[in-house]
Amino acid sequence: MVVKKKKQAANAAVANRRQTLRRCRSAKQPELQDIEDLFSEDETEKIREALLKWYGLNGRDLPWREEEEDVEVRVYRVWVSEVMLQQTRVQTVIQYFNRWMSKWPTIHSLAQASLEEVNEMWAGLGYYRRARFLLEGARKIVAEGDQFPKTVSQLRKIPGIGDYTAGAIASIALKEAVPVVDGNVIRVIARLKAISANPKDSLTVKKFWKLAAQLVDPFQPGDFNQALMELGATLCTPTSPSCGTCPVSDQCCALSISMHDSSVVVTDYPVKVVKTKQRHDFSAVCVVEILGDEESSNGHQINNKFLLVKRPDEGLLAGLWEFPSVSLAGEVGLVPRRKAIDQYLNKYFTLNPRKTCDIVSREHVGEYVHVFSHIRLKMYVESLILCVEGGMNDLVSMRDKEIVPWKCVDAEVLSNMGLTSGVRKVYTMVQKLKQEKSSSDPDLDIKKRKRPSIK
Repeated sequence: MVVKKKKQAANAAVANRRQTLRRCRSAKQPELQDIEDLFSEDETEKIREALLKWYGLNGRDLPWREEEEDVEVRVYRVWVSEVMLQQTRVQTVIQYFNRWMSKWPTIHSLAQASLEEVNEMWAGLGYYRRARFLLEGARKIVAEGDQFPKTVSQLRKIPGIGDYTAGAIASIALKEAVPVVDGNVIRVIARLKAISANPKDSLTVKKFWKLAAQLVDPFQPGDFNQALMELGATLCTPTSPSCGTCPVSDQCCALSISMHDSSVVVTDYPVKVVKTKQRHDFSAVCVVEILGDEESSNGHQINNKFLLVKRPDEGLLAGLWEFPSVSLAGEVGLVPRRKAIDQYLNKYFTLNPRKTCDIVSREHVGEYVHVFSHIRLKMYVESLILCVEGGMNDLVSMRDKEIVPWKCVDAEVLSNMGLTSGVRKVYTMVQKLKQEKSSSDPDLDIKKRKRPSIK
């Protein structure tokens, strides 16, 4: 029944579009003769019709594609989804999108959120700058009149909204006949036109935008743009394109060439670009656990806290919480790593084993490599359990939080925080080591959790 309804809707949309086209044939079309190898008018019509029909039957049911009558809500939902989808798989985004909309269903509710709340909701999606831009954009829109911009040019003025996001919002939510160009669109068009130029070159990128602008359907721009991206995501994939079921295979130059020349394959397009070599960084990460100042009936210290510091508001992982860490010049040994950590803890927190605290336990936990888009960060992880003279209260009072923003949280709070995947991995490594040692020596856990006296 669902398939039948989809087929009826798709056929009706195509018939309606043909009728509208006949009425508009006499209208002056935009001049695009400034670019070589344009799609012919016949190719354009066939690609539009085939893609829209295919999308009507095969488009995935995604939460941000649900019908929404309220224009402001529709724009907001498309905006959030498109930002989340950048560099992230659809299946991953679905759960984040649903949780986000449950917490902040409107732009007004988002504008009232704190950056820390937004970062916690975003944790795990990566590229945290996107979350900050969403919050800044919401605040700007609400402050300037409560209504979303209604055109591409106006949308580009919002923080974090570039050409792609503006085109997606305008075409999908506002029905403006403008193109979108992302990696999927570039791949599809590069194969349709057998474009062998470097897809990262600025002039080539402009060519893709012009070709996409020529293709976008004037009557169903949102559906067409989503169809083009959907095709790239599901059929016209980077390494295993399903040419046999592709709705525009008859218009695909790459496929035609490959059928006549055995040395060419469809996946030759777009050309592979050598990726920029990742920078290799190194850091020492110290999970500092401070024993609580209360003792349970079985002699264990309770109310233990973990020390967290806040990253700078600019740069990589801006404004996010992490364990104390120091950058290293390269792969260095245990002694210089500990020396660097000790200097950091003493400088910013007056944590000095000879004066203000006692080391209960200090162990090298292991190494972990976290890969960013442009950085390969190798972290040397250690666990440091401290007993602070005077307890937690003295630690809180002896330092100014404005120097290095920090806080101490217990294990339950830490487990529920929106930490980055890298920070969470470090914490998991420490907990795993504790469990292994505790199971091998049951008395070890008691020894470590008892608060020693400080002379």
